[in-house]
Amino acid sequence: MSFAAERETIAAGDVVILHLGLQNMLKLKLEKGTGSGSLSHAIIRSIAPSGHLYTYEFHEQRANLARQEFQEHGFSEYVTVTHRDVIENGFDIPNLADAVFLDLPNPQEAACHAKDALQENGRICSFSPCIEQVQKMCCKLADLGFVDITTMECLLRAFDVRTMKMSTPNMGDVAPLSHVVAGTPGILPNVDGTVVYKSAVAPAQQPGHTGYLTFATLHCKQNTAPDSTNCEAN
Repeated sequence: MSFAAERETIAAGDVVILHLGLQNMLKLKLEKGTGSGSLSHAIIRSIAPSGHLYTYEFHEQRANLARQEFQEHGFSEYVTVTHRDVIENGFDIPNLADAVFLDLPNPQEAACHAKDALQENGRICSFSPCIEQVQKMCCKLADLGFVDITTMECLLRAFDVRTMKMSTPNMGDVAPLSHVVAGTPGILPNVDGTVVYKSAVAPAQQPGHTGYLTFATLHCKQNTAPDSTNCEAN
């Protein structure tokens, strides 16, 4: 079971990392921030047919549109959409979730509610575009007794495959490189002493930043910090 909350469309690379970080949480997931529903669709495909997604959206119109879209796509039996402000009211399914995903401006304000919703050994993931949000979230997770706190950043880089030409160095009495590579798949020696090969070339400019994904695990709830009722502390 999983809960999710999404304010905007999350990049494909971040979705892949999210799935890898929560790969063993296949039954009940919670999502805070339904938003466009793009991530919700990805989660549903990963947990169906044995799992169920509970997604929460504070904006009533977006919640209704998402519910209609899930029904049109044949996903209704795998997802429950709830119009609810989780920061104010928390999740309505205590101690049952395998994983919780948060996409909020201030995720630390919902961390204690996520803890209440998770069962032992449950996982939490939070998406934040700014490092200051990550710092506050990590501190809050540590205060609540979460362990294995890890943050990842996904930078999408598209490599171009190009045909390259390289001059062979003068190795003295050693056989010329063009002779050594003769017959090597993908490398073609030329009569002028150069070799031609295919290579993946990185872009000249660094691509834009998408966001940070913070993961943590909740072990043995009875041994974790007893301050889960205080959701307002940053």
